[in-house]
Amino acid sequence: MRALGLVASYLIGAIPVGFLVARAAGGFDIRGKGSGTIGATNVLRTLGPVPAVLTLVGDVVKGYLAVRVAEVLGPEPAWGAAGALLAVVGNCWPVFLRFRGGKGVATALGAFLALVPRAVLPSAALWIVVVAIFRYVSLASIAAVLALPVGTFMLGYPRAALGAAVAASLVILWRHRENIRRLAAGKENRLGRRLPAA
Repeated sequence: MRALGLVASYLIGAIPVGFLVARAAGGFDIRGKGSGTIGATNVLRTLGPVPAVLTLVGDVVKGYLAVRVAEVLGPEPAWGAAGALLAVVGNCWPVFLRFRGGKGVATALGAFLALVPRAVLPSAALWIVVVAIFRYVSLASIAAVLALPVGTFMLGYPRAALGAAVAASLVILWRHRENIRRLAAGKENRLGRRLPAA
């Protein structure tokens, strides 16, 4: 039953919110547009703010729910930590889309809000500051996920939560490897650039 519970956390994380929103709002596969991912940033650039907000909220909520489902399995911190990591993995590699998903940032936000809320707040604040100054969502996301394990450690959360924060950050950094290359080359898109949906 516990194994099934962890599978449920992955499947919740794997719900392709951006894909479904794009299908409903634009009638196309978001993976064929813009960056090719199903995240809120790509939805924003192809469909505009309202679909992007729906995607963002949906991804945050599913991350939060995945942790709560995992925590039902037992009081030990490891269960919630496993649920958080599996939610991020599910978002990045969803079985429903043949493992071609998003980059895990919004889902991680929801998952770690459930798991280590005090550590998420400074990371979220850092994300906002970096976006406001540089207008690179990818750079802000990278900075935020690097800060998350630091905050988790400094605030004394359990080792299982720290392990999940480190692992999730590594997954998200890996998913941003192309963004890192473009940032280094000065070719990354800034927030606010609208891409054609068709």
